[in-house]
Amino acid sequence: MRINSDLCTGCRLCVRHCPFDAIEVVDKLARFKDNCNSCGACIEVCKFQAITPDEVPGKSTGRAEEGPVTYAGIWVFAEQRQGRLAGVVLELLGVARELASQCNTEVTAVLLGQGVAGLASQLIACGADRVYLVEHQELASYRTEPYTYILSKLVQEYRPEILLLGATHIGRDLAPRLARRLNTGLTADCTGLAIDPEEKILLQTRPAFGGNLMATIACPHRRPQMATVRPGVIVKLEPDYTRKGEVIRHSYTIPPEVLRTTVLEIVQTTATTVNLEEAEIIIAGGRGLDGPEGFRELEKIAALLGATVGASRGAVEAGWIGREHQVGQTGKTVQPKLYIACGISGAIQHLAGMQRSGCIVAINTDASAPIFRVADYGIVGDVHQILPVLAREMQTLK
Repeated sequence: MRINSDLCTGCRLCVRHCPFDAIEVVDKLARFKDNCNSCGACIEVCKFQAITPDEVPGKSTGRAEEGPVTYAGIWVFAEQRQGRLAGVVLELLGVARELASQCNTEVTAVLLGQGVAGLASQLIACGADRVYLVEHQELASYRTEPYTYILSKLVQEYRPEILLLGATHIGRDLAPRLARRLNTGLTADCTGLAIDPEEKILLQTRPAFGGNLMATIACPHRRPQMATVRPGVIVKLEPDYTRKGEVIRHSYTIPPEVLRTTVLEIVQTTATTVNLEEAEIIIAGGRGLDGPEGFRELEKIAALLGATVGASRGAVEAGWIGREHQVGQTGKTVQPKLYIACGISGAIQHLAGMQRSGCIVAINTDASAPIFRVADYGIVGDVHQILPVLAREMQTLK
């Protein structure tokens, strides 16, 4: 960062807004301390435009070229927990490859952690041209501030055009902090990404107003263009372990003031989980089941089919089944090979979460229900009469 002494008035506005206490005023002139991490917060608040970022020299590993500030490349944050990549990372690499082909650019995965170098080959096989690897003992377990610090350093050094993160617990925590640090925009919980053919900017689609309409959002004036993407909305590419890519290691010293929290212990507990995103068959119920007893019937059929039980928002809010079973805009987005909708009318919020399923079977008494518009097979009838027949047929087939 640079301070123009001819423009600076020593007003101390930058001092008050610096999140790291990295600016001081001496003789009516602001100056940076050694702990400045070039986050850029001071640039925005300076009324006299006295603070500007330093230019970063270009290198062949993806940095912007010398001279005017330029941005290039699509980055994917390679979220991992205890040495295992999150499933959404592989989905993001797939869509990043599609976007990169339209922009004639490269895909880079950013991998942070400790002892995670072995994941780089998997990232390259799934679509990354390059992996930036940062290993540090303070990155072994996710913490907001050190991850934000390292990732912002990399972004400021290499200047990617687009940065994608998964809309997971970690991604939803990290992305807004990072966007503020980089002074750029962020579209959260996207269900679709595309490149504008004329302006070559990222078009980010997400549900709005409770899922009643889909909004397409663009960030034309700030870089990088950032988005978090919901797991399950993008089809993963098949890994190709013959792909070649480069792994570039980086080493950073994390200032003590960034490490304001400490992981004392990780307690692992055994719990019953519902992995709807990975299920190949889902049988889901809605308000047409008329109560929790209807879901008991679904569970019997699910056991015969080797399926997972899902539910509509209405059924969950009625207390008939746990929220972890919810499919839809405010629940899980799924793409099973077979989706059986029992007593679900098909509100737009629910359709947004399951309409990309391989085969959809709908059972509903209302022949005009929206669910039939996306169904491959439709049965108009009482779900309470049809489910016992279905159970008997499944039992016979077994």
